[in-house]
Amino acid sequence: MAKMPAQLYLNLKERYTGLIGAVEAMDSAARSAGPLNDKTIHLIQLAAAAAIGSHGSVHSHTARALEAGATADEVRHAVIALTGTVGFPIMAAALSWVDEEIERT
Repeated sequence: MAKMPAQLYLNLKERYTGLIGAVEAMDSAARSAGPLNDKTIHLIQLAAAAAIGSHGSVHSHTARALEAGATADEVRHAVIALTGTVGFPIMAAALSWVDEEIERT
């Protein structure tokens, strides 16, 4: 079963319907612009979320990647692979958020 969006996202969607609709349309267009499958796209988005330190997005894309068929090891590897680029502290924080989400599922 698909995870429900975070309450913050739902509140933003209600308050700024046009803006969030445009963001969702852009996301859909980006997903369909090439050959990558949903699992790979979520792993990329997870890595991007980890790189910018977005706690909520790391949780969200961890859950979505798992729903799209990624294993827990693949999800963790997507974050661990960032170590040389973003540094150990950022990677370790993101990995702790990944593990929180994996434990929840």
